[in-house]
Amino acid sequence: MSRFHEPQDPRFQRLNASLGVDRRLWPQDLAQSRAHARMLAARGILTEADRDALLAGLDAVELELREERFPFEAHDEDIHMAIERRLTEIAGPVGGRLHTARSRNDQVVTDLAMYTRERIGATQAALRELMTVLVARAEEHLDWPMPGYTHLQRAQPVYLSHHLLAYFWMLQRDRERFAFAERQSGRLPLGAGALAGVNFHTDRELLARELGFQEVAPNSIDAVSGRDFVLDYLGAAAICAMHLSRLGAELVLWSSSEFRFCELPGEWSSGSSIMPQKKNPDAAELLRAKAPRVVGHLAAFHGVMHALPLTYNKDLQEDKEHVFDAADTLEATLAAATGMTAGVRFDRERMRAAAADELIAATDLADLLVRLGMPFREAHGVVAGLVRTALEQGRSLSDLSAAELAAHSSLLGAHRADYQRVLAHDSWLESKVSYGGTSLARVREQLALARTTLRSSPEGDAHAPA
Repeated sequence: MSRFHEPQDPRFQRLNASLGVDRRLWPQDLAQSRAHARMLAARGILTEADRDALLAGLDAVELELREERFPFEAHDEDIHMAIERRLTEIAGPVGGRLHTARSRNDQVVTDLAMYTRERIGATQAALRELMTVLVARAEEHLDWPMPGYTHLQRAQPVYLSHHLLAYFWMLQRDRERFAFAERQSGRLPLGAGALAGVNFHTDRELLARELGFQEVAPNSIDAVSGRDFVLDYLGAAAICAMHLSRLGAELVLWSSSEFRFCELPGEWSSGSSIMPQKKNPDAAELLRAKAPRVVGHLAAFHGVMHALPLTYNKDLQEDKEHVFDAADTLEATLAAATGMTAGVRFDRERMRAAAADELIAATDLADLLVRLGMPFREAHGVVAGLVRTALEQGRSLSDLSAAELAAHSSLLGAHRADYQRVLAHDSWLESKVSYGGTSLARVREQLALARTTLRSSPEGDAHAPA
């Protein structure tokens, strides 16, 4: 029965219905309903016979949903109402007892919290897989030199292992953010009712234990109106997708003819419809393009929640589509990033040649002058003059004579042998001995720490220099 005499306008029904989106919540809704039925019987609110009839009916509903023969109807507003309707058709009038001490307000947010926790679990597993691949590829390419860049200009040489591990630590922070989001989704809303609680002495702690929640939401108003866990999840997903976009961007650059640092695996590349020679890095490009999509979901749901009065409002129906698409998108891009990282083939000689550009030893030359007693800002100017001279004359830095060096600094003229030693390629890399630097000893330390981190919980430990 309804308080309204007029039927709903079909156009309003289309706007109001969410079944096309939320139908994927049926596993969570059935799990929640089973726990709710058992709790009601345990508290004496339902008889054991009613409980058993409800559980049998829910089993039948699940079978129909799993076999994709569930009879959805045009007037089913959402998955929750569809399941309740079908349960009553199967079990009879007892089906209407299931909604005792429950509102759709606390029901829908509980389903979404359960779903979000499950997708976080899948994301954490995917992150760990990608991080494992990064460690393995770093170990394979431990001492492969390559240029490091700032402003996309060659800056200082690094080892490829060091560069790959930069993404490992980005993803570790993602793991920590998702672990936080998982904790935030661990407060049970069920039992809050529409907004004020329910008129029965229910056992919410029992429900929390059965459904895998860590605690019970202490305020019924906050329980039905709060979606912070959605924002926490979307925030973590947005940052993670951004990290993957940076990896994708570098793979696009490195696999180009201009860089030729690597070749992407064929199974993660595409051809051209007109140019048969092309091998396009489409998967890597999509890592770039998918990230703003996830960020858009975060921004859009912030807009939904902004200035929303308590408690439940229909606006909150928009939460699910943002979570669903963000989760689908992120998990797809994590799989692509893992596949490409595992299969990419690097060109050692091409990277070594690029890293051998003497101009990227400029900072090391300035540091030599500092060790000889010159203030760094003055040393910076001296080396800038050397670079300018070499470029204007089309010569390398190592070709400059002692007299030419002395013209820029008497210290360099007197220490030309030290100057030449600094320009030896290996010294540029092995001089970076500070904690977290690119010298082999430090990269080996970092690899050991990465392996330890993979074995730890997602939250990790505080890492500090030994």
